[in-house]
Amino acid sequence: MLKITKSGPNRLDLEFQGKITTEDMQEILDEFITLSKEIEHGKILYTIYDFDFPSMDAIMVKLSRLPELFGLLKRFDRMAILTNKTWLQKIAQFEGFLVPGLEIKAFDLDEIVEAEAWLSGQ
Repeated sequence: MLKITKSGPNRLDLEFQGKITTEDMQEILDEFITLSKEIEHGKILYTIYDFDFPSMDAIMVKLSRLPELFGLLKRFDRMAILTNKTWLQKIAQFEGFLVPGLEIKAFDLDEIVEAEAWLSGQ
């Protein structure tokens, strides 16, 4: 399950749990692109409850849209990742180096208050 909501004028919240199918990936990327177009200096709160690797077809869908996604990520300044998976936290923070201007910081699932404060610049 992957869910995306626009929780403010410049904020997106993503929630992930379980396995992502090709259809899930296509749908969430379409929604992310649509919701991101009007955002400037945005923030993303990405909560990962459980993680199963996406299907190979789902990965190919994402890879085929990377240029468009990288362009849209420039609209965001900060992304907080909430997960209890240490390896995902490390990968997420490494990805921050791949997108200039986007700060990514990982938090444990129970650190929602800290993640919200960091997203708001406090």
